[in-house]
Amino acid sequence: MEVKEWTYEELPEYEDRPEGVKVIETTGDELGVSYLHDVEYAKINGTPLHLQILTPNSRNHSHFPLEKKQLFTLPCYVFVQGSAWMPQYVYGNVPALCRLVLRGYVCAIVEYRHSGIASFPAQIKDARNAIRFLRKNADKYGIDPEKIVIAGDSSGGHTAMWAGMLHDDDTADNLFPGISGEPCGIVNYYGSTSVMAPDSNPIQIFHCLPESPEGRVMGGKNLLKNPELARQLSVECNISTDTVIPPVLMFHGTKDRVVNCACSALVYEQLKKTGHPADFYLIKGADHGGPEFWTDRVLDIVDTFCKNCFAGK
Repeated sequence: MEVKEWTYEELPEYEDRPEGVKVIETTGDELGVSYLHDVEYAKINGTPLHLQILTPNSRNHSHFPLEKKQLFTLPCYVFVQGSAWMPQYVYGNVPALCRLVLRGYVCAIVEYRHSGIASFPAQIKDARNAIRFLRKNADKYGIDPEKIVIAGDSSGGHTAMWAGMLHDDDTADNLFPGISGEPCGIVNYYGSTSVMAPDSNPIQIFHCLPESPEGRVMGGKNLLKNPELARQLSVECNISTDTVIPPVLMFHGTKDRVVNCACSALVYEQLKKTGHPADFYLIKGADHGGPEFWTDRVLDIVDTFCKNCFAGK
């Protein structure tokens, strides 16, 4: 065989079959996952913020090099990694999200400014700017800009909820003017959405004090002495019939020791009371996260929810 720069199409296929060799047939559409790590989407006051971007790949639809326009356009699942609003370990859910990528999604994990450097609602503004960045670069990453859902777990679930409620496209907080930060839907995994009850965080003995996670994200304030700040942070206190919010899907474990399951129930009840579409699934026996939230059944529910959010787009 001649040695040269062969294209895939030109290279003759190896046809010899030594005795005992077995052949596995393929179609070229078998899916794998490509991982683009630490893609900078913004730099705010000198702090770089990154995305972990996961895209499907196959032999017939190679997705590299990414500086070129992609031949596919897929829905995008933007995931905000929880961290009690402190520095995130943004790589933790990469393996789990790969399962959604294999169902035909681009997934992007958002890094936000943590509570040590920025107070609420900086985290929400970051998440919305991440959506704008992905829309601006939709061709590069193979994203359908009209089909973006935001999700998150724990404090990331709180951020995802607010990202669908804080409509700041026409403000200076929009780092990509003219590009929408609105998601089509919200998936909230055991979100730390309310701090109104003393048992909102069952194993936390510093509830709403300045050193608590919720106190830190509100600027190191004592929320017990500033109940208006607790209401400002709590999602259910900011949902009314006039609130503009896309459909919501919620999951929460019935044995969650970190965020009381009742917090999600409060948000769900308020959404339903005010006429907003919402679905809520209890994961029986689950604690604060874990493989129970990434089963085929849960992924089926998430996939169906996203497709319903994208209907007509």
